[in-house]
Amino acid sequence: MQDIEHRKGIIFAICAYTMWGFAPLYFKLLAEVPATEILLHRVLWSFVFVALLSSVLGGFGQVRLILKQPKKLAILCTTSLLIAANWLIFIWAVTNEHMLDASLGYFINPLVNVFLAMLFLGERLRKLQWAAVALAAIGVAIQLISFGSIPLVSLALACTFACYGLLRKKVNVDATTGLLVETALLLPLAVIYLLSNMGDSMTHLLSNDTYHNLLLLAAGIVTTIPLLCFAASAVRIPFTMLGFFQYIGPCIMFTLAITLFNEPFDMEKGITFAFIWAALALFTTDMLYKRKLKN
Repeated sequence: MQDIEHRKGIIFAICAYTMWGFAPLYFKLLAEVPATEILLHRVLWSFVFVALLSSVLGGFGQVRLILKQPKKLAILCTTSLLIAANWLIFIWAVTNEHMLDASLGYFINPLVNVFLAMLFLGERLRKLQWAAVALAAIGVAIQLISFGSIPLVSLALACTFACYGLLRKKVNVDATTGLLVETALLLPLAVIYLLSNMGDSMTHLLSNDTYHNLLLLAAGIVTTIPLLCFAASAVRIPFTMLGFFQYIGPCIMFTLAITLFNEPFDMEKGITFAFIWAALALFTTDMLYKRKLKN
């Protein structure tokens, strides 16, 4: 029975990260819609979809408990702003030919997670972890010094998602309930914006063609299904194993960017990616070594 659940966890993890990797294809279909409007529809329809799921699964009891805990609610207010910022930056990056920057951000993410764990959770970095973080920092520094630029989109995506993950870990709320509360907190802003821009054909569903309406409604499914798969995998397999699968998403994004969408992969990006990939190689080696010692 345990082996079956373990295999299910692996399948759920692969599904989650694969869907996240191919998510840019969906947002590319909405390239003519401003990123802010896509975000607002994403909030609106994610809330509707998760609320329907919660009504079927009976998850509203957990929401009522959170409403009675101001501290948890305050943390979820912060996480809602962080995930909204992450979604907005990601949508903008994909629809404005910066998918390589988005993939780099999610390659950097695990290294930022480790650094935040040291700062806020009291975890000590091992030697290989320090080396991995240092390599990533050198890669960004070389881009800044040699090319006079800094991968702001990548760093913003990595930092917002890492901070989001850290706070969600501390608040200890299941994925469905947490997303329901977060989207509920963002919902008033989304509704006010959508109602105040009724004249915009992309915002007003009644004046859109069926194709665009279906795409906008699908935002809830695109957001929620991978997250639920991730939550299902997290309770079935060790967190360290889950970490190995997280590279699936950015690898798919990277491949799509340079093959399907022909984004330029110049020396500047090549050097930064090389340092990040070297850092991830050290990071993964450290994880494997630690797991071997435990066994």
